[in-house]
Amino acid sequence: MKFQAPRGTQDFLPETISSWQSIEDRARQVSERHGYREIRTPIFEATELFQRGVGETTDIVTKEMYTFLDKKGRSLTLRPEGTAGVMRALVEHGLAQAGRIHRLWYVGPMFRYDRPQAGRYRQFHQWGAECVGSDHPNADVEIILLLVDYLASFGLANTKVQLNSVGHPGCRPAYAEKLRAYLAPFKDSLCADCQARYEKNPLRILDCKIPHDKAIAEGIPSILDSLCEDCRTHFDGVRRRLDALGVPYTLDPKLVRGLDYYTRTAFEVHDLGRGAQSALGGGGRYDGLISDVGGPAVPGVGFSAGLERILLALEEQGKIPRTEPATVFVARAGGSDVEAEALQLVREVRGSFSAVFDFDSEKSLGAQLKQADKVGASVAVILGEDELKGEQVTLKNLKTGAQERIARADLAGHLARHFTTMETAR
Repeated sequence: MKFQAPRGTQDFLPETISSWQSIEDRARQVSERHGYREIRTPIFEATELFQRGVGETTDIVTKEMYTFLDKKGRSLTLRPEGTAGVMRALVEHGLAQAGRIHRLWYVGPMFRYDRPQAGRYRQFHQWGAECVGSDHPNADVEIILLLVDYLASFGLANTKVQLNSVGHPGCRPAYAEKLRAYLAPFKDSLCADCQARYEKNPLRILDCKIPHDKAIAEGIPSILDSLCEDCRTHFDGVRRRLDALGVPYTLDPKLVRGLDYYTRTAFEVHDLGRGAQSALGGGGRYDGLISDVGGPAVPGVGFSAGLERILLALEEQGKIPRTEPATVFVARAGGSDVEAEALQLVREVRGSFSAVFDFDSEKSLGAQLKQADKVGASVAVILGEDELKGEQVTLKNLKTGAQERIARADLAGHLARHFTTMETAR
């Protein structure tokens, strides 16, 4: 029987992993420059955490979660998103306290039973950040800037921030009644999911992907006209600061995101050239989430970005980050004395660089150099009888074919200059 990766998952082979490492390393760098520290949470959590945190009326909870019973009958779920787990960790460890601000970031796999397509997988990877402990508009702006600055660091063109406010529990019920009044004539023609949402949470109808329901939603009243004074003041503060920083955005009153915990600010960053799968990341404020998962009433704001989507956008724009490994191939030509010294040489080189050699000591020098090409080495260090006697090695540039004999004591400096030259030329 021949096995294959489950549908909606993928293998990351050595030929592509450097691109993944590059975008993850960039996420770490940008996060740390903004003052954010890494947090790691379990890949599975109690199912109730997501039911209470993400929202029982969301597609994520009702359709997409990978849920199972453990050997003691406890319901567990592979994390479909990262924020709820981070909030649970803060509460569990007594860190969610009034007056304390936490700037946190994470990266890792998430799981949703969704229809696989370009840039969308059932096991996918997110980079996310959370700013917990402040309800000031500056916190919202900082989170938006973190994602914007990350994408800008790759030189991605055609990205645009879409911005909205979804109010808070104090003013949202009045807007929900406006929605019901508008949707009442169309209720029976809505999909079964949206008919249920009509009663429980009509804002979720704005997130429906069915064309008929989306067309009906085009004429809904704007939520921005129903904000209370506090929510409007907060939203105006976010907009004013983005304007002052020169960050372009467009208002999208239909933007509600796919999770129920959002309050006030909601945003997404889109690649305008990508069509239906244009959202690279997004987030918003979630001032009630920590109390929903058992903690105090501490505000927060955050985002998540899909790394598969970002890689796809980078690839389409020819900006995919690639790095060639600094690999040295050690070849030898001679008897057992050369063999023993070559093994020692490999070990020395590995002190500073990646170094490989051919296990088969009977192979000719030419066959060894062919192997060097297969492993992606850019330079070969050759040790033969003459080099051994003279305490020398031959350094061969595998890209240009140029070679020179140098003192073995000078090898480290020559290799450093070789790889510096390669990096500069890229």
